[in-house]
Amino acid sequence: MSHPHPELGVPGPLAAGGLRVTALGGLGEVGRNMTVFEYDGRLLIVDCGVLFPEENHPGVDLILPDFASIRDRLDDVEALVLTHGHEDHIGATPYLLREREDIPLVGSQLTLALLDSKLREHRLKNTVKSIVSEGDRISFGPFDLEFVAVNHSIPDALAVAIRTGAGLALHTGDFKMDQLPLDGRITDLRAFARLGEEGVDLFLTDSTNAEVPGFTTHEKDISPVLDRVFHQSSQRIVVACFASHVHRVQQIMDAAAEHGRKVAYVGRSMVRNMAIAKELGYLNVPPGLLVDAKELADMPPEKIVMVSTGSQGEPMSALSRIAQRNHNFVHIEEGDTVILASSLIPGNENSVYRVINGLTRWGARVVHKGNALVHVSGHASAGELLYCYNIVRPRNVMPVHGEIRHMKANADLAIAAGVASDRVVIAEDGVVVDLVGGKAAVAGKVECGYVFVDGTSVGDITESSLKDRRILGEEGFVSVIVVIDSQSGKVLSGPEIHARGFAEEDNAFEEIKQPIIDALTKAVTEGADDPYQLQQTIRRVIGRWVSNTHRRRPMIIPVVLEA
Repeated sequence: MSHPHPELGVPGPLAAGGLRVTALGGLGEVGRNMTVFEYDGRLLIVDCGVLFPEENHPGVDLILPDFASIRDRLDDVEALVLTHGHEDHIGATPYLLREREDIPLVGSQLTLALLDSKLREHRLKNTVKSIVSEGDRISFGPFDLEFVAVNHSIPDALAVAIRTGAGLALHTGDFKMDQLPLDGRITDLRAFARLGEEGVDLFLTDSTNAEVPGFTTHEKDISPVLDRVFHQSSQRIVVACFASHVHRVQQIMDAAAEHGRKVAYVGRSMVRNMAIAKELGYLNVPPGLLVDAKELADMPPEKIVMVSTGSQGEPMSALSRIAQRNHNFVHIEEGDTVILASSLIPGNENSVYRVINGLTRWGARVVHKGNALVHVSGHASAGELLYCYNIVRPRNVMPVHGEIRHMKANADLAIAAGVASDRVVIAEDGVVVDLVGGKAAVAGKVECGYVFVDGTSVGDITESSLKDRRILGEEGFVSVIVVIDSQSGKVLSGPEIHARGFAEEDNAFEEIKQPIIDALTKAVTEGADDPYQLQQTIRRVIGRWVSNTHRRRPMIIPVVLEA
């Protein structure tokens, strides 16, 4: 098994006739999926998604893949293939198109429709789109693409087979093998088998559920559970799920119709996405079932179902505002039922439990995956992955989409299914894998960091900036202002000390003022005459004192003024 190594250098030139694969996101993390294929000097990109920030990313809105390694080669990009419409696969696309707007976008009808609203928000009008369906075969430069139906927790998901002179690569995207899907569209295992007969030289497989034994539960198994929850609920029902989970919303629609309830969407993205799904025929809404959320106040609570965003506890989402009782027109009352119809994305646990506690405090009954089967995963479990390996019989395997533990578990499954261990490549973001002469191997590593979106700025926030924000948020800051004589270096005024985010009052710093003056006088006597040097002296003295006296490490901002 090939592993990334911290000493990996910049990869050399790609061997003639070879295929180079570089993931710029999605390997070693859940989100930010983006993989670049290079053949004969041309590039093909598969997916371009975002990663959502965690608590250690204060102020950050989104995290993008790092385009640095391909920025000077964007004219070589033949197309961007989008496997499905989830944010972690399409959300960064507008940011890439800002750098070259006419990159051809390739995806299914629903995927490109969900992307359209993002392109409008970014005022991108000169985009080029190619709608494809399962079974379609289309070429872009030296890349011959064939699309294969896979099912996932969003309709219209596709795997893509990429044929080049170096061989055939099959990228599954996110997928599972639900044999009883709500829309009747199963993962096309016959196509997988046919491609396997042709010879798959590199199999890039979804790793998210590789640690989970057996098979992922059928979507249809949720319907009777929802029916039972609806039957037991005597007041309003609020269901929170991803704004792209069309199948789950369909099940809610069906349950509401069965129990004589009206449905309203709450949350801008939910309203937008479900309107698109209905218009394109992916969501069947019975006549008269859907009402505007603002009409709910005039309806009896036992006749209401609200479908909301915010299943991950996002602070500004509809459900979070409902839990905090500051939503414009939705207020939780004693006896209401809230269903969280989603799984927990790693890192969101505290936010979700905070919302659950808030809802429970107001008297709601909260039904979630931990106490009822109200959500199933959209990813293949270990049993399904083994079936795929046995059907495809790939020559080389590169696990994708998941944390390191997920990819390692996926790699172990491939080896158990008969793939030689030296042909199973575990790579992380930025690690370059070359397929040359039918063998895949690590060839080097390119720069691949996090790119933070903070308001309107993209890439301006650095890890150093985030460290400063974390210190400010956790430890507070102390400012020290001193005025010195520009000729003699004598302290004329101060030090004036102020603290914020610090438990002590400003007068708690009285005892350190004289040591600061003494340290400055000594520094001047020893020849320090530059304000920066004097600022560093202040920082050292007060930093040591605060650490020893108060066991804190606040941000210290010294200011030396000359008069």
